[in-house]
Amino acid sequence: MTKPYIIAPSILSADFARLGEEVTKVIDAGADFIHFDVMDNHYVPNLTFGPMVCKAIKPYCKNALIDVHLMIIPVDSMINEFAKAGADIIVFHPEASLHVHRSLNLIKDQGLKAGLAINPGTPLSYIEANINQIDMILLMSVNPGFGGQSFIPGIIEKIHQTRILIDKSGRDIILEVDGGIKIDNIADVVRAGANAFVMGSAIFNTPDYSQTISNLRNTLAKT
Repeated sequence: MTKPYIIAPSILSADFARLGEEVTKVIDAGADFIHFDVMDNHYVPNLTFGPMVCKAIKPYCKNALIDVHLMIIPVDSMINEFAKAGADIIVFHPEASLHVHRSLNLIKDQGLKAGLAINPGTPLSYIEANINQIDMILLMSVNPGFGGQSFIPGIIEKIHQTRILIDKSGRDIILEVDGGIKIDNIADVVRAGANAFVMGSAIFNTPDYSQTISNLRNTLAKT
């Protein structure tokens, strides 16, 4: 991890007509990851983009990692495709895999970081059972499927409980939170134990990405 806190803009909120330019701008503004939301209109009620788009933006990513969030079912068949397309991290929802342990191994066999995405209604038992294979945990603070949703306040306690599990494991696991994070609630998310933050409209819907990310960093520095 290159910085104590990881800012991961979700290109789901970017201007798709200028996607390469948008990726360049947000990385130059200080983003650490590019968050790539993959939706299939089966696991979630929306349809986004696949490996070809991931491959297309890879040259624009410079030193930023591509953080692929698979909201698809089944997941295994697409893991190799996203690995070949340039993903650095792949996370998936345990409900979308018949064998979670096997799916995690498929990711790690490609030399990538592997993780699980946990919905608001998904128990943390999936994390406990697979903690030794996980490099990142993505906690959803909204129900997956759409950008621009409001943060669910009850997730704060779930972040806290996940941080306890990570600390108990003794492993260096990224705890990322996705959904409704803004400058006015990011400090609460940090205090609960998160160190990576997916933000879509809160960055891409602002006129100056550099100023927005700078304001976020200043807020994080005060927590």
